Amino acid sequence: MVNPALVDPATIRATAAEAWIRAHPVLRNYRTLYAQALDDADPGYVGGFGVFRHTSRPATPADTDAVTPDNDTLPSRAWLDLRAEPWVLSVPSDAGYRVLAVHELDTLQAGLIGSRTTGQEAGDFLVAGPDWTGETPPGIAGVIRTATRLVSVLAHTRLTGNSPAELAELRAVQEQYRLRPLHEYTGSPAPAPAPEPVWPVWRDEVPDGAEFLTFLDFLLGFFPLTDRLPPAESELRGRLTDLGIDGRGEFEPAVLPLETRAELDRGIADGRARLTRAVTELRDSAGLFGTREQLGGDFLRQAVAAELGPYGLPVEEVWYGRWAADSAGHRPPNAADRDYLIRFAPDALPPARFFWSATAYALPGHRLVDNTLDRYSIGAHTPGLVRDRDGGLTLYVQHKRPADAEHSANWLPAPDGPFAVVLRIRGPEASVLDGRWQPPPLTPR
Repeated sequence: MVNPALVDPATIRATAAEAWIRAHPVLRNYRTLYAQALDDADPGYVGGFGVFRHTSRPATPADTDAVTPDNDTLPSRAWLDLRAEPWVLSVPSDAGYRVLAVHELDTLQAGLIGSRTTGQEAGDFLVAGPDWTGETPPGIAGVIRTATRLVSVLAHTRLTGNSPAELAELRAVQEQYRLRPLHEYTGSPAPAPAPEPVWPVWRDEVPDGAEFLTFLDFLLGFFPLTDRLPPAESELRGRLTDLGIDGRGEFEPAVLPLETRAELDRGIADGRARLTRAVTELRDSAGLFGTREQLGGDFLRQAVAAELGPYGLPVEEVWYGRWAADSAGHRPPNAADRDYLIRFAPDALPPARFFWSATAYALPGHRLVDNTLDRYSIGAHTPGLVRDRDGGLTLYVQHKRPADAEHSANWLPAPDGPFAVVLRIRGPEASVLDGRWQPPPLTPR
């Protein structure tokens, strides 16, 4: 436990701020893990560890358990405990678009399997944690090594349409995603099971106070320090250890002196303010999502990613643009006050190897927008889009449905209030990645 005589107040406050930012993606992830893998009374429960749960219908405004939901692809979710042994993730051959991401405890990607990275062929892939030292068995197409002992697998499978036949075809692909512990794959004896932890019960108020450090202390037990981690991780862990947070799960803030708890509260407020400011200043997803090698010790950027959507994909897979303000400087834009348009010039549609879309979200909360067309995004997948006379494409972002048929075909429904629009480009071309292509402004009409 912390000794206030050994740690000055300024250091406690600064460490608490950095720890809160560092913990933000870890706690966001644990909140989801707890609901999906541990709490069998939760509607999102997938069935425990090592089990896929597939979503085979598009999200609607009634689905409030996801932030910035994506209806271009439908998810399949699973959680793996890698302490006892690795797991084998098997995928079928598929002619459509898919990507399966293995996310570590702090939501960084340990690896990707899919159309862009590993191709369309069937294959078996090994997911191994930081403690595994065995040999890769025959037949394994690739190995994903993780820095954490708990990981999630989030598969994104392309949704081509909402008809019963199209949804059934998508479901058939999802049901061929398979998870097996390594001993089952090889036909060898099962290893001794890892001890069952006393999982802390998640409550949404945990990040608001010093109790977040109790959860962080517990979760660091699944996140060992190794030479794969950046120096910033080791440096922060050292200062956390000085406060009694060392991964044993024994930290108890209630017994701290009042002066120390006050400094922790000030640090939490500092960390939250830094995150809010960084989210407000964000323009696109460049460098926001990716691997540990790509993001290193940029904990603030990782926290921003977790705030906007903790399971985003790296920019090479999906480029995310965000209209958080209009061309007149209104932030956020507000469809209760005015209508908007987004106009792509001729030959300047989003350059995508696979496809693109734009989705409007009601603020706060980034929820899908209820509307008479049940249309929540618009893009390459939208039938009947009408091109401008010069070959360009104009999207009409507004609350009420346009009166004329041409504008209605290109209508992206907005809420009767503040909103943001997120642009997703699947398989962005080089002109997107190097900045030569830029999205047009959101312009008030």
